Amino acid sequence: MSATLAVVVFVVTYTLIATERVPRVHAAIGGAAVMAVLGIVDTDTAFYDSDRGIDWNVIALLFGMMLIVGVLRQTGLFGFLAVWCVQVSRGRPFPLMALLIVVTASASALLDNVTTVLLVAPVVLRVCRELDLPSGPYLISVACASNIGGTATLIGDPPNIMIASRTGLTFNDFLANLAPLVVVLVVVYVGLCRVYFRRVLTVSGGGVPVPPPAADPWEQIVDRGLLWRCLAVLVVVIAGFVMHSVVHVQPALVALLGAVAMILVARASTEEVLADVEWETLAFFMALFVLVGGLSGEGVIDAIGSFAVDAADGRWFLAATTLLFGSAVLGAFVDNIPYTAAMIPVVEDLVATDPDAAFPLWWAFALGADLGGNTTAVAAGANVVVTGIAARSGEPISFWQFTKHGLLTTAVTLTIAWVYVGWRYFS
Repeated sequence: MSATLAVVVFVVTYTLIATERVPRVHAAIGGAAVMAVLGIVDTDTAFYDSDRGIDWNVIALLFGMMLIVGVLRQTGLFGFLAVWCVQVSRGRPFPLMALLIVVTASASALLDNVTTVLLVAPVVLRVCRELDLPSGPYLISVACASNIGGTATLIGDPPNIMIASRTGLTFNDFLANLAPLVVVLVVVYVGLCRVYFRRVLTVSGGGVPVPPPAADPWEQIVDRGLLWRCLAVLVVVIAGFVMHSVVHVQPALVALLGAVAMILVARASTEEVLADVEWETLAFFMALFVLVGGLSGEGVIDAIGSFAVDAADGRWFLAATTLLFGSAVLGAFVDNIPYTAAMIPVVEDLVATDPDAAFPLWWAFALGADLGGNTTAVAAGANVVVTGIAARSGEPISFWQFTKHGLLTTAVTLTIAWVYVGWRYFS
């Protein structure tokens, strides 16, 4: 009976999240609260159980990176990058889009994609207004680029953080296995945007006027000395991520120490820094962990895992294919974060049957969850953030405007990823 109740609460909560009838954080916290009231979870499980409770490594890593990004925002770095893109592209629509895609994808690999689009999207809106360009295609391409770029590293996309936390995979593991593919995908995506948005990117007369000389990118920097100090700290943080398996310091601790160091070198006030933390996102994550922990505690996840193991029956390339494309299909209806949280125990069961042969399933799973985040406007946190910023700015992006481009993007990138997985791990 309790297992049935857990499934009902889970399905109702995720339906509310997917349909956006109520704010997703409200739905997630409400679902977790109902599970607690029904006795499916308790405080010991939620806060202290490493398998069925809140993954504090994930929360701490996100919190630290949000603090770091908050300090970087104060330096004017992201405004600098936006104006620089306009200058380098000479205001021409397609070169501008290509630069924004590359910058966003690169930043998402070093930061996480949600915080990257929080900083880049408002800048894109400003640039499009100055150049009299429609913002929708640029915002959509930035959101998709953040999901593609974030696939490359452990910290680039929340599903990767969650997978690494449960498997012990290192920053270097993600870099070596996924980054080469992501470079190819970014190049392909630039070409895809050139074709898909060709009407928007075709401007009579060869382009729009170049911004006036006064629009110097360095004018966006508030304090150059502060910028260089913060960038030095960021380099050390990234080095810590790369070396964490050697120095035996977890990425979450690296991010927190880096955030403290950056706050100190910037002499930033506590109020200013904490104002940039996405508290709702962190609360959403914590509630999701409790929801999935409730299912796990009642044996629901184990039952699904057993079914998946029997269905795979040692056919690991078929299992990888199912994970890759199935993640995009299922993740299209809910954010890829709750989907990942629910599926990690299932993939663990699959890999446990033959650890050596089945281990590539983790890469197929990560690629499906990350790249599948482009499928619809609600399939990834970055998409939700971008469409929300667009709506607040008075230039809304409809669900289907985003999703038509997202479906094509997902189909193309997942097909390339499928070929890559088959060639690298099963040929």
